[in-house]
Amino acid sequence: MRIKVFILFISYLICNQSLSFSQTKASYPQRFFDPGKLTEVGVYYYPEHWDESQWERDFANMKALGFDFVHLAEFAWAHLEPEEGIYTFEWLDKAVSLADTYGMKVIMCTSTATPPVWLLRKHPDIAIMKENGMRLDHGARQHPSFSSTFYREYSLKMIEKLAQHYGPDKRIMGWQLDNEPRPAADYSEVAQQRFRDWLKTRYKTIDKLNKAWGTAFWSQVYNDFSQINIPQLSVRFMNPHQILDYQRFITDETVSFLDDQARTIRKYASPDQWITSNYIPEYGDGHLRASKEQDFPTYTRYQVFGENLGIGPRGYRLSHVERIAMANDFFRPVRNLYGVMELQPGQVNWGQINPQPLPGAVRLWLWHVFAGGSKFTCTYRFRAPIYGIEMYHYGIVDTDGITPTRGGLEFKKFIEEIKLLRKAYNPKAKNNAAYEARRTAILYHHENTWDMQRNKQTTQWNTINHVSKYYDALKSFGCPVDFIEEQTDFNNYKIIIAPAYQLIDSSLVKKWTAYVEQGGNLILSCRTGHKNRNGQLWEAPFAAPIYELIGSKIDFYDLPLPETPNHVLFGNIAYPWTSWGEILLPDNGTEIWGTYEDDFYKGSTAITFRRLGKGTVTYVSVDSQEGKMEKEVLKKLYSRLSIPVLDLPDGLHIEYRDGFGIAVNYADKTYTLPVPENVKYLIGDKTIPTAGVSVWVEN
Repeated sequence: MRIKVFILFISYLICNQSLSFSQTKASYPQRFFDPGKLTEVGVYYYPEHWDESQWERDFANMKALGFDFVHLAEFAWAHLEPEEGIYTFEWLDKAVSLADTYGMKVIMCTSTATPPVWLLRKHPDIAIMKENGMRLDHGARQHPSFSSTFYREYSLKMIEKLAQHYGPDKRIMGWQLDNEPRPAADYSEVAQQRFRDWLKTRYKTIDKLNKAWGTAFWSQVYNDFSQINIPQLSVRFMNPHQILDYQRFITDETVSFLDDQARTIRKYASPDQWITSNYIPEYGDGHLRASKEQDFPTYTRYQVFGENLGIGPRGYRLSHVERIAMANDFFRPVRNLYGVMELQPGQVNWGQINPQPLPGAVRLWLWHVFAGGSKFTCTYRFRAPIYGIEMYHYGIVDTDGITPTRGGLEFKKFIEEIKLLRKAYNPKAKNNAAYEARRTAILYHHENTWDMQRNKQTTQWNTINHVSKYYDALKSFGCPVDFIEEQTDFNNYKIIIAPAYQLIDSSLVKKWTAYVEQGGNLILSCRTGHKNRNGQLWEAPFAAPIYELIGSKIDFYDLPLPETPNHVLFGNIAYPWTSWGEILLPDNGTEIWGTYEDDFYKGSTAITFRRLGKGTVTYVSVDSQEGKMEKEVLKKLYSRLSIPVLDLPDGLHIEYRDGFGIAVNYADKTYTLPVPENVKYLIGDKTIPTAGVSVWVEN
């Protein structure tokens, strides 16, 4: 199998000689994984935290539990380089050798989230400066600035040494860059200058910047780039266009720092070693899908940390069904695969309230990650810490270093169940045809979230919640969902939803129009098309560039008070809304699907549908309170398009991958699965309890 994959990859390289190495590498990440293994499971281990005499016992216990790989050196810079220019890899070499002795591969990490104290004391300006002038200090993590030129350069020296040492090592399966990297505001002078330089590159002249930022307003005009400072984000009335560009800048700083690391590692890494970073799925973060040099993304997911989510009074012990599902569907389309680098093994310590997960929850989450297509899942961490800020955080084994926790035993059970699936794996098997026929794309761009969250116009608006209303409806239909970007080939999807897509340009409208005319079905929702890419309103009626596409005009929009919701009538049911509603003036030939029920615009149009060429456009001008209206609109559209959908109850998800059907149940009740009677169950059966999992193949 490995020889065949290698031959395919070489053929791919020959056929694509014009592509850069990074483009080619990113185009074929599947080569890193044996499809017959389906998925692999690993665990974080920190040998530097424990007496060396215990290491071999720990590695032996990892293997006994069934782990395939171990994750090392994430926060170990002070141990790798205890003094400037003095590198000590002997201790890490021993840990890698022990992993190999017990048949486990290694994920090697760069330690850039935790620079050693000697570096910070010698160069205090590498630390982030807050808006109030305070610098972060040693003793935490993720305190260095991605905008510190010196820090970036010095980090790459350490990474190069690490890559030279472990790049040729066949025991290393892949690399993780940094840890949960996220854009952070830094007000240091070097960051200020890098922002000015970034703006010069973007706009070329100060006149173009002034126009893009609308600086004629409030006498904000700049005469030179040197006059520009980083916007004070805590000030309510700062220029929104300047803030939009600053968010772009710190996103680029994060991405370029990670990509510089990847390029450094790739100079020495074996072709069999992949490169990734682990992201927190906060969908307003702009860097999550932007790296060009990483092979694929991975994400971190903690489900239970005291938030009031889930179904029923104890739902917080399982969490919301969409937390894992949406992360799967968001990251998978980037490279057509993904991994999960941190999955909660049990109770955590950093929430405001830290309850125990429900028995069976950890296994449920593992199966849900797998259902979305993950190639591996890793958990933080093997041994529960006995000192440091993460005391009381569960591990795979307890604080004695030996006894498996309940979560550890659930990992063991999942690993054993995956071995059963490997025996049943058929590389020629296809996913359920009806499932694939329902595949839907959500067009999403983080800059829309930035712009709307900064200028919400009402406390009731939440961009991600709005997107989730459409996403949740699709998952209740049993739809496979891909979050896509504007450069994606729209024609790969029969249905595309672009919720609240506020920032647009003429090229996007043309692409939407061509997609519909060629037979695509487009759903747009409120706030779409209100602004250009600089976040400025059009010198025209609200959203005028999309009028021809949707077959309607927007008369005005309204924002009711929370205490007095208005209603939209759709299908003889009145749905409450308080967030955002646009009053439409439909053209002749545009169907009216929903109308407003209250206030001075009672009877006005709220939801429209029209045919355009071979396809259709649906416009939903209102954001309902609970998302039930959005679900019914989609249900009507799928029926009109003759696409059969499921009607799954809250908390139940069904996915297919590699020919296997997988159901997970987050609800507080037992369900009967709506699947054919002739399927063969490999895990569970047709009746699925709370925290239950069923896996089947279709005969």
